[in-house]
Amino acid sequence: MEIFLQADTWIALLTLTFMEIVLGIDNIIFISLVAAKLPKHQQKKARLGGLSAALIMRVLLLLSITWIIGLTEPVLTFGSFELSWRDIILIGGGVFLLVKSTLEIHHKVEGQHTEQSVKKVSSFGYAILQIMLLDIIFSFDSILTAIGLTDQLILMIIAVVISIIVMMIFARPVGDFVDKHPTIQILALSFLILIGVMLIIEGAHYHVPKGYIYFAVFFSLSIEMLNMRFRKKNT
Repeated sequence: MEIFLQADTWIALLTLTFMEIVLGIDNIIFISLVAAKLPKHQQKKARLGGLSAALIMRVLLLLSITWIIGLTEPVLTFGSFELSWRDIILIGGGVFLLVKSTLEIHHKVEGQHTEQSVKKVSSFGYAILQIMLLDIIFSFDSILTAIGLTDQLILMIIAVVISIIVMMIFARPVGDFVDKHPTIQILALSFLILIGVMLIIEGAHYHVPKGYIYFAVFFSLSIEMLNMRFRKKNT
């Protein structure tokens, strides 16, 4: 445990933890939207269950770093364009997010009747399945980021555990807030569409700085918060 006596270790741990929390924002939003379609007494269980599954998967993936790195080797070649399993997973996850978020926006815009029919067919098992599928995608992104920041496995695991605990703490407040405000739901779904597009682009070997997307989302959210205050003040 001598590494924890070095200042560089704590700097790396803080940086990695911060990055894991930032990367978990889209995960929290997706889990909140899925859990909101369940009965009230199942929503907390779905949120905690989804995040617990994410924690287990990320630790297991960290323990299989050699396998993860191997997923970056090309498996499909189209002329000079190569695709690895990582690319395929990212593109598949991006398409899933695009389709899922677009359908959710469609249901919400269609009106209350459609939204009620959607809630009726939602089940706890189906919600957990959706959360776990997206957790796999987000876990790959998270683990690859961790590998790029440090080569100390123990630091990666500690950062992942801390970030998941933070997400568990804030999952309910975020979920309640998103569920209470329809316009925030649309913003959150639009954010997931952006994430889906970014995953597809990343899978196609074009790097997009995530800071641009997060800035756009937080800017839009800030404007909506001002609108909410304005509407509340004038009612």
